[in-house]
Amino acid sequence: MMTTYRLALIPGDGIGVDVSDAAMAVVQAAARKHSFDVQATRLDWSCAHYLRTGEMMPADGIETLRGFDAIYLGAVGWPETVPDSVSLHGLLLPIRKAFNQYANIRPHRLLPGVEGPLRSTGFDILCIRENTEGEYSGAGGRVHQGRDNEVAVETAIFTRAGVERILRFAFDQARARRGHVTSVTKSNAQKYSMVFWDELTREVAADYPDVSVSMMHVDAMAAKMVMAPESLDVVVASNLFGDILTDLGAAIQGGLGFAASANICPDGSGPSMFEPVHGSAPDIAGKRIANPIAAIWSAALMLEHLGQARAANEILAAISVATAQHIGTVPGRDSTDTITAAILAALEDHA
Repeated sequence: MMTTYRLALIPGDGIGVDVSDAAMAVVQAAARKHSFDVQATRLDWSCAHYLRTGEMMPADGIETLRGFDAIYLGAVGWPETVPDSVSLHGLLLPIRKAFNQYANIRPHRLLPGVEGPLRSTGFDILCIRENTEGEYSGAGGRVHQGRDNEVAVETAIFTRAGVERILRFAFDQARARRGHVTSVTKSNAQKYSMVFWDELTREVAADYPDVSVSMMHVDAMAAKMVMAPESLDVVVASNLFGDILTDLGAAIQGGLGFAASANICPDGSGPSMFEPVHGSAPDIAGKRIANPIAAIWSAALMLEHLGQARAANEILAAISVATAQHIGTVPGRDSTDTITAAILAALEDHA
């Protein structure tokens, strides 16, 4: 019997709708070619939904998502009408935490035909970001709001279980790649949480004698990603540091239009979620000029996670064929539909 995957499709806001349509077209083409089925259920959860209902997603949204094999998210956010703090904490973060999607994966490499801002072109970095605690735990509060003595407290939460599991995930990824992990902290300034992270890195490293490890402060890592990105293999960092470094990674690979991501629940107890890194880009929403490559790359990560590695690899190869022809390599030059069509054609031609 044909394998069927149930997909929760959340296009979201702005260009999220356009790039999700593109990604699903490629997914369905790959599914037909490799004889599996993806049944996508479209969920209209967005800032527009919030303005209508007062919620980014329904009260039973998490339970609704629990029955799916994977979640695909286009983009969320429309700051002119809904504060980013509302859209983020009302949709994206609750999903990550509810389904224990503690491993955020973001690949950074230059596609053929794409000119990055660096002299180096031969880098292949896999950034692993802790995704459910750390600096984005949401612990804290504000008192005396609007007064001269107002106080805001934001507490970063690091647990032994949370740090150890993301480190082990990174070491496992490195074992399957080139065998090196760089653990990123700021332990010279943050003497509790980041020293704790460094200590656990040494403990975990002892269980992986075949993987080399280095520890680096986040400011030095930012410089290294610019000056010597080819020296990096797997980079693992906390929620905040990983968030910042992966946007730098997107920049050196040519921009956010090429930046894919996966929010993984490694034990399979809940669905994982896949999304392009870019936002909803309200300024170009509806113009059909958004680059869908990051969205399609994210869909390839999804198929790989679901066990369809051959289909995923063919999608990545098709993306490379399109960019090698300089389709989708210059922001705004090619339409969303033109780029998608080129990738679909290359996918169809792949033996």
